[in-house]
Order: sequence, then structure tokens, then C-alpha cells
Amino acid sequence: MVLMRRLPLFFIALLFAAPSAQADIEKIAIPGEKGMSFYWWPKLPSIAGWHQDKDASFHLSVNALASDNSTFSNSETVMYAKAIFKPRDPEIKSLEMLIARDKKDFLANVPGVEIREVKSLVTADGKQFKSFLFIPKGSGNWERVTYGEEGEFFLIFTVSSRSKSGYDATEITYEKLIGLYKE
Repeated sequence: MVLMRRLPLFFIALLFAAPSAQADIEKIAIPGEKGMSFYWWPKLPSIAGWHQDKDASFHLSVNALASDNSTFSNSETVMYAKAIFKPRDPEIKSLEMLIARDKKDFLANVPGVEIREVKSLVTADGKQFKSFLFIPKGSGNWERVTYGEEGEFFLIFTVSSRSKSGYDATEITYEKLIGLYKE
């Protein structure tokens, strides 16, 4: 019986001890009543003026960043990163397919949004990630979404703001975040 109680803790320890041969992904497993809950997201570098909102990160399954002195839910502008383990999304065979699906979903949920490809961003280890600007028609969030691929993961980095001025004020910080990210 004692072994059964310690087994989940042993499993969690193995996740953290296993060397990562792919993207630098945080892998967290939390035992619950319905089994293990797994959370995977890119490890992000520290950025002055920003902090990880752990509650939002676990709730949304992303690495959620909010500006200091705010939370993810009440901040005008937020940044977040998501890792998609390729075997868990087998119908997506390429980064281009992922981008096409995201664009299609976004257009279906936010009618009239303009999607424009913008300059690619380069990570600290020299990888080029494709980047797109999502411009609302009227009210809505201004977003820039950047897509990359490393090993067994697709990576998605997003900056989202309730206003154009909030987006403009954060764009350089967002580019710096991706520029400091490395595998």
C-alpha cells in the first residue's frame, strides 16, 4: 500500500530527471482523483517587468505571463507559450498544417479579423519561427502569434492585448522573449 502511494511521486521525479533531447519544455505531472494531469509548455526566459501567473498557466495549459502588479486575467496585455506534443495531435503533419488550422479556427471565431504574416523571429539558438499579426476589425484583441517546431513539439508563442496601444507597447518585449528562448 505504501508503494502505491509513492508510485505517483516516483513518476513525477522521473519526468523531471529525464534529460530533454528536444525543445526545452517544462513537463509537470500532478496526480488527481481521475489520474495524472500533464502540463507541458516551453520554458521561458525571465523578462524584466513580467512574471509567470501559475494559476492561469495550469488552468489554460500554457506558460502564462502577465505584467508585474497584475494577473493574467486582469492585464491589458499578456504573453503565453504553448507546446503541442506531436503524437497527441497526429492529424497535424507539419507546421504549415498547424498554422492553417489556427488561421481557419480564428477566422471562424472572430469574423472580419485580418491575418497578416510579419517578419519571422529568430530564437537564441538560431531557429526561425514564422510570425503572424491578427488585427481585429473594430473591437477585439490585437495578437501576434509565432510558430516554431523543435523535435517532437510544435511551439506557439502569443502576445495578446485588448488595445493597439497595449500591443505596440509590448511588441519589443515579445520579440525579446522569443529571441532569448532556446532549446
